[in-house]
Amino acid sequence: MNLRAIRAIYLFEMARTWRTLMQSIVSPVLSTSLYFIVFGAAIGSRIDQVEGVNYGSFIVPGLIMLSVLTQSVANASFGIYFPKFTGTIYEILSAPVSFLEIAVGYVGAAASKSIILGLIILATAGLFVPLHIAHPVWMFAFLVLTSVAFSLLGFIIGIWADGFEKLQVVPLLIITPLTFLGGSFYSISMLPPIWQTIALFNPVVYLVSGFRWSFYEIADVNVGVSLAATSGFLIACLAIVWWIFKTGYRLKA
Repeated sequence: MNLRAIRAIYLFEMARTWRTLMQSIVSPVLSTSLYFIVFGAAIGSRIDQVEGVNYGSFIVPGLIMLSVLTQSVANASFGIYFPKFTGTIYEILSAPVSFLEIAVGYVGAAASKSIILGLIILATAGLFVPLHIAHPVWMFAFLVLTSVAFSLLGFIIGIWADGFEKLQVVPLLIITPLTFLGGSFYSISMLPPIWQTIALFNPVVYLVSGFRWSFYEIADVNVGVSLAATSGFLIACLAIVWWIFKTGYRLKA
């Protein structure tokens, strides 16, 4: 494996984060802080506890997942789309670098940004509500798996998109609604039976449920199923990336 190439791509993408610190880190943290204030004041005063957990604390894993999912997709999609837009992608494709090394560089940088953001939001949440992480290792594992999986999805979207407006279509019309409807702010056990069944078709439910279990040992679905669903999604995205580079889909003029 060409570690020098991976390192070059990774450091270039991470350098872009520090140049756009307000947009990459500060803005998502401030937005999430507003969620804590609004939901904590408006809804938290009406809902005392959910499954024995203070409502403000209960929504922390969901809010972290909301930011991690959206930022993973946004960072990875823009990271690979911009070289396509400027034409510098051909320099990368002509270099002695495999698809795996390109993906590791871009996806690794996007996932790193999301992990850093998730940890900052977690620390910020501790200023607003009491937190308890029952399984910190599993918490970090779910955070990493989710960041990598959705960074791969963003990588795919960035290759698929042929315009800047298309970079926003999937995050705005699919990922954000699925996250809001995936139990980020409530337990699906609070829904009527028919809606509980429908909610299980939402893949975000498994991500949020597994992540919340690592905090409070409460989950809407079995943690093993959540882990398998997240891993399966990651493998599926990696297979699509392999197919894209094998066929040259949206890469070759």
